[in-house]
Order: sequence, then C-alpha cells, then structure tokens
Amino acid sequence: LRRARNKIFFFLRPSDRKTGLLKINIKIPEKFNATLKTENISLCEVKIGGYETRTRCLKEIPADIELSKDGQSLDIYPFDPVPSDKKSYAVVLKVFNPTKTGLYQFHAHGQASGEIPVSNYLGSWTIVID
Repeated sequence: LRRARNKIFFFLRPSDRKTGLLKINIKIPEKFNATLKTENISLCEVKIGGYETRTRCLKEIPADIELSKDGQSLDIYPFDPVPSDKKSYAVVLKVFNPTKTGLYQFHAHGQASGEIPVSNYLGSWTIVID
C-alpha cells in the first residue's frame, strides 16, 4: 500500500556469504522516493518467518550506517565482520512506502574480510509497491 509504514528486510542467508563481511553496499533504485534516515536502518541477526510466524530480529549487530547524499547508495560497516556461519542476517529498513507504485530492484555487494578485500555480489531483491 502506498504511504503505509513498512519494515523491509534484505536477507543475507548463509549461502550468500562465503567469508565474513566487512562492508555491505546496497544500491537503491532512483525512482524509490521514500525518505531514508540512517536511524531507521539497522543490521541484525534474524529468524526468518513463514506462514505461521513473523520475521523478527534476534540480535542487533552494531554498525556504522552511511547514506549517500543523493540517496542512491547505502553503506553498512559492521563493527565486527558479519560471520560466514549458518545464521541469517538482514539489513532492515523502516520506511513509509514511496508514493509511486511499481517494482523496485535493490542490489547488494559485500566486501569480504581477508588479506585482499574483494567486493562480491550478495544478491538482489525486488520490492513490489501497489
């Protein structure tokens, strides 16, 4: 629904992470005109819900969050690297939906921990606003 309050989870599943992550970068679509504020963005360990249970954060992961001036890029720097374990993590956005309906595609890259920090593709998410 347009202009409804929304909590958007961008999941980072164990299969998406080969190594620990020092940095997560999310590319925000140009047409996604919701107001993003860094205090409404978080990184947490999640329990992914399903038919009978809701998705919820189990534990907040402390991180520095930076939003580019044009609002097209979101950089998250966890204080400790996000581990490559069997747990699922998520970037959580608390926003009001944009005024325009449509499909919005978000892309994520992660900078791996290691001797040579290399940026890897983590995944894409398509959000539908109707």
